[in-house]
Amino acid sequence: MARRLIIVTALLLASAAPGRAELVQLKHGSGNALARRAGGTELVPELRIWRVDAAGVARLRRAGVVAVAEPERLLPKAARSAAATDPLVPTEWWRSAIGAATLDAPGPGKPITVVDSGLDITHPEFAGRPNTILMNKQTTTADEEDHGTEVASVIGAPNNGVGIVGVYPDAVLRAWDASPFGILNEGAAIQGIAEAAREGPGVINLSFGGEDADPLLEDAVMFAFRSGSLVVAAAGNEGLEGSPKGYPAAYPHVLTVGASSQSGRVASFSTLAPTVDLVAPGVGIPVAEPLAQEPSGYLEVPGTSFSSPIVAGAAAWVWTERPDLDNTQLFELMRRSAVDIGQRGFDNASGYGMLNLPNALASRTPRGDVQEPNEHPAEIEPHGLFPTGTAPLTRPGHLTAFLQAHLDRSEDPVDLYRTWAPPHEVLRIRAIGAVRMRLLPRFQRTRAPKPLAVGKHGAVAYRNAASHGSFVYIELRPATRTVEYTLHITAARR
Repeated sequence: MARRLIIVTALLLASAAPGRAELVQLKHGSGNALARRAGGTELVPELRIWRVDAAGVARLRRAGVVAVAEPERLLPKAARSAAATDPLVPTEWWRSAIGAATLDAPGPGKPITVVDSGLDITHPEFAGRPNTILMNKQTTTADEEDHGTEVASVIGAPNNGVGIVGVYPDAVLRAWDASPFGILNEGAAIQGIAEAAREGPGVINLSFGGEDADPLLEDAVMFAFRSGSLVVAAAGNEGLEGSPKGYPAAYPHVLTVGASSQSGRVASFSTLAPTVDLVAPGVGIPVAEPLAQEPSGYLEVPGTSFSSPIVAGAAAWVWTERPDLDNTQLFELMRRSAVDIGQRGFDNASGYGMLNLPNALASRTPRGDVQEPNEHPAEIEPHGLFPTGTAPLTRPGHLTAFLQAHLDRSEDPVDLYRTWAPPHEVLRIRAIGAVRMRLLPRFQRTRAPKPLAVGKHGAVAYRNAASHGSFVYIELRPATRTVEYTLHITAARR
């Protein structure tokens, strides 16, 4: 089987059976019974996402219960192409490159979920492997169903005397097959992300992507992040094709991974983007191949599809060794501990640099980031995207608050908080840090609401002249690429 560059893109296949279905997000508090009577299948109850056929969608639209509806796409692998021009080697050179070769990996700890095509549980790397959890039925016989086994082997191939060894050999490895029709499917991927999140904080690897943004996929990723998990995604392999924006890699709060070569440089095919956080080896990576696809059971492949699981496995290793970290701290730790390999500081090719496992294990704990994700009103309001929303910073009877947080133009571009403006009193907010601040009305009638007040020199004041108190939004945006800030809130008569 020829070496190949794995490129996964989103493609709408209207003629395929699953393409006739639509993914539907119902309005809050309505439509479940109607969707069920319409023959729908509930995919993610927490996000109110269903799979419904076209006739059923029409009925739901007439009933006025549809918030979002879109054709369900398949996520196939693109045609095979020639191997990258960087030198390829048949050994696991990448283990030394990230500093794993001289370290002893921990035992089972924080889980890693691979949302991909199925895992070949008969393969010598996985047959009898402890702590391997199949979250749904796994299939690997179709031509396009080798990817999940390859990705999983990079993470957790055990040290069992045969084949290869993954970055975290004893990891708790969970597999969700998102290829029920023989090719990666959007609805199944969304289900897998949500199911992984429900199981508790862990690392979720997404080695797929496409150029079309999808609000339902983004909701699933935000649900996982809010639930405490770290989402890691491949940056994409379109560096020689203009580096179009790809999803889920480009979504906020996704640890996005590009590919490096054995020479320690960014691979020529690795997508360039301001959302790349770091790089990891992605050229000449030995992987396990389903036995139905390759009798020898092994291939050597390139692609960010394999850089991503190297980082995912390393992140789970670090989290197991440092269990007091939350997902926002782990996210920052993996970026800040990377070794700069490009222009000084951040760059769109390598992000913050090359993954370095010893650095990540030893680096200072970053400050946590509260109330994330909180870019949009739907993410912070009760009964929005999340049932409980986020707690307001101040409320009646509690009129002062203090917090510390950070912003990033690509990964965390906005922080939005609710705060209480008492009647006939002045709400004062002071931010220390390079941020732009506005006070916005809570109920926004347009996408560009007129601000109640705009911050100057790090401070904003707003007098609520109404006879009743109300919640308003504090909006913060970074004035530099990244910034840590402190926020002080008070309310008084003057």
